[in-house]
Amino acid sequence: MTGSIAKIKQKQMEQLLSKGKRLDDRGLTDYREITLEQGIIERAEGSARVFLGKTEILVGIKIATGKPFPDTPDAGVLTVNCELVPLASPDFEPGPPGEKAIEIARVVDRGIRESKAIDVKKLCIKAGKNVFVVFVDVYVLNHDGNLIDASALAAVAALLNTKMPNYEIEDDTVKITQGYTPLTLKSRPITVTIAKINDKLVVDPQLKEEQVMDSRISIAINDEGSICAIQKGGAGYFTTQQIKEATKLAKEKAEEIRKKMGW
Repeated sequence: MTGSIAKIKQKQMEQLLSKGKRLDDRGLTDYREITLEQGIIERAEGSARVFLGKTEILVGIKIATGKPFPDTPDAGVLTVNCELVPLASPDFEPGPPGEKAIEIARVVDRGIRESKAIDVKKLCIKAGKNVFVVFVDVYVLNHDGNLIDASALAAVAALLNTKMPNYEIEDDTVKITQGYTPLTLKSRPITVTIAKINDKLVVDPQLKEEQVMDSRISIAINDEGSICAIQKGGAGYFTTQQIKEATKLAKEKAEEIRKKMGW
């Protein structure tokens, strides 16, 4: 988008926002329609697909055995990856993960990790030798804004759908046996992203709003309604009062989404 076109679009959006309106007729604090499906990848240990408006995210969970990190010998491993599928947007290209994909993976990881959603101690098979590794693979299938919230929601939904393989140890070797045990989550964090456009705070920015926003803040809220992670993006800034307002909005919207999801 050229500078002149961006300025025209930003002016149009600012005029709408000054009247409390948005391009898609939502209120400033309204989310787009959320649709969730679970268990859609047959060969995955867990999976989920989320539609946030036209934004579409698919998450698959893979469980493997591996070695623990040296500094946490009695804890399993959580690893989150994100792939921006080229068909999802003209801006996405094949190749190694770029800055946007890395940021999404880190924000999703942080929300899960800092909310203590997964008890990594229970992923330990034999301290110092064998643990379960939980791979959370995020695929962006269509990009119409707010990839962070949609990815975080899909990741938690996929983990809630995850089944851990049963196992036994024979001669110091881990042997996977028949049957599965559901993965228990201690928390189901909800991430809420709020964009700042010309001093207006907008919940769940769609793509055109992201293209003109000054900055954004993503806040992960745990089951108790407490903040467990925050990520600020964009070159702009938030005042202290705006951060307080964004925090209040995030808690309210997280509760709304939680009720909608039945969590």
